[in-house]
Amino acid sequence: MSEGASQEIRPWERPFWKPARGKSPVLFFLVLIHVLAIIGVILFPLPGLKVLGIAFLFVALGGLGITVSYHRLLAHRTLKLNKFVEQFLIFWAIFNAGGAPVSWVAYHRHHHSHTDTPDDISSPKQGGFWWAHLRWLYQSPSPDEQKWCPEMRRPFYTFWTYAQAPVLLLSICCGAVLGWQGFFWIGAIRLVYALHMQCVVNSLTHLDHAQDGNSSKNVWWLGPLQLTAWGENWHRNHHSNAGSARLGLRWWQPDVGWYLIYALEAVGLANNVKRPRERS
Repeated sequence: MSEGASQEIRPWERPFWKPARGKSPVLFFLVLIHVLAIIGVILFPLPGLKVLGIAFLFVALGGLGITVSYHRLLAHRTLKLNKFVEQFLIFWAIFNAGGAPVSWVAYHRHHHSHTDTPDDISSPKQGGFWWAHLRWLYQSPSPDEQKWCPEMRRPFYTFWTYAQAPVLLLSICCGAVLGWQGFFWIGAIRLVYALHMQCVVNSLTHLDHAQDGNSSKNVWWLGPLQLTAWGENWHRNHHSNAGSARLGLRWWQPDVGWYLIYALEAVGLANNVKRPRERS
């Protein structure tokens, strides 16, 4: 065997259409919602206010589920939440195509441990923009959940791995109660928008070429597009202070996820909230 043939092929070197083992359903889902979204935009380019308002609400709830529950609570343990609130937010994160909580946390902790190295599962430095943005979702190997988040291998969280498929089916189809316009806009079009607003955190906010080798960057104009996930756009802040529940570290850096945490703490539904380290 030649030296070149014996070298390990990195996931991003595979053909873009070829999913990793066990990831075919992910690729099918991605293709399905994009095809449905394109059809929906062609047939119903201007949705009614009721349909648009419900789609907006679902995106907002899903954004809070990702940034507060998945990211700040489960992945980094920067706060504790009332269990009802936690499970409520997990549902909406899955409903907005955020994935199951155990795998999300495993992937994210792996990313932080290997940021910008060849072992980073979602680095644009290694695989390019589209690898970091979308391809890694269906072409990277499944994470070692026992290694990265053993504390989450409990029914309280693993239940959602099995519930993910029916929740996503509900997410795609629920808008049909308002007709075809609702089916497309509350379903696939919303899911495509929510998906890409999550994906830009792996791609767009890791395109810096700083001297220190840290590719993470703050992207101020991205925040309003992320709606209630506004705060995830302060990504360099996060990588510099991953133990903080607050991502917008300056008064002029809006952080909707932090505002919710602050409010929940005020009414006793959140505690042990970790603040940013004091700057020297």
